[in-house]
Amino acid sequence: MQIAELQPVALPFVPLGTSPQAEPAASGGTFDAILESEKLRFSAHAQARLSSRGVNLSREDVARLEEAVAKAERKGARDAFVMLRDMVFIVSIKNRTVITALKADQAQESVFTNIDAAVLI
Repeated sequence: MQIAELQPVALPFVPLGTSPQAEPAASGGTFDAILESEKLRFSAHAQARLSSRGVNLSREDVARLEEAVAKAERKGARDAFVMLRDMVFIVSIKNRTVITALKADQAQESVFTNIDAAVLI
């Protein structure tokens, strides 16, 4: 899977002064269930980091990252340090977005702040 395939969806333009009418959920699911089903996104910074290092994540890797995010979310985490194989990812759990990515050997002697969870997969 190429990182370029994991682009966020553009939102429609809504002019100021108008309020869009809320549409009922087609599936009838709760907000939490809908949020849980959201796919993991990669920030532009994370995409650039992965691309510059020639790292291509497989579908299995992305699925494992999504699983790690779901686990951290169930524990109430907001921002997590996720280690997958030889890669380290800093993930915003609330936004389901990978903020940055680096090789594990580059993370040695680094300090990561504002992280409230660590997931090793």
